[in-house]
Amino acid sequence: MAKTGKKDKSNVDKIVKKVNKEFEKTSAQVEGLIDDAFKQFDSLQHQVQEPVRKLIKDMEELREREVKRFHDEFERRMAEFQKMQHSLLDRLGIAQREAKRGQKAVDESLTKTAKKAEKTAAKSTTKAKTATKKAAASTKATAGKAAADTKTTARKTRASAKAVVKNQDMSDLTRIKGVGPVTATKMKAVGITSINQVANPTEAEQEKLKQFSSMRGSENWSAEAKKLIE
Repeated sequence: MAKTGKKDKSNVDKIVKKVNKEFEKTSAQVEGLIDDAFKQFDSLQHQVQEPVRKLIKDMEELREREVKRFHDEFERRMAEFQKMQHSLLDRLGIAQREAKRGQKAVDESLTKTAKKAEKTAAKSTTKAKTATKKAAASTKATAGKAAADTKTTARKTRASAKAVVKNQDMSDLTRIKGVGPVTATKMKAVGITSINQVANPTEAEQEKLKQFSSMRGSENWSAEAKKLIE
């Protein structure tokens, strides 16, 4: 029993040693792989950085060339513009001199025309004053006649209006104290259509008015109507 136990323990130790040895070997391999990976990464990083640096450098050179080209082109255009400006100013100087000459001729022509216009205007003013005086005299006479005609027409109109109003008032029987609208309608139905007929009735009109003798105050209608026509 004791021998068997020692033998098993010896086998276990061997297995443990073997496992440890394999683990160390595997660890060494993993470390080697990691080192290789870092080396490859460094190499790859170097390979990537180099083209990027070159690209940046090329872009800087291109930018400098374009800036220089733009500056040169700008200077050339400015020189052309200044040259064109001087030429234009020279032409404008000539044009201004010609314009002054033309303006002087125009001013002289306008002065002559203005003098002629003043003479013509003076003649026209004299004629206009004469015509205005004649027109004023004629207008005054016409206005006087029109005013007289207007006054006459106004008087006739007022008289006619008064007559119309008086006739209208005389037909309004309700103006007689004690006569209401219903009674006035009945009176007109029998032929009493005017206040004058009540104030100074004929025999026939008196007979017609007797139909209303039973109405309160009818005995005073004649006197009230006479007050209205006085």
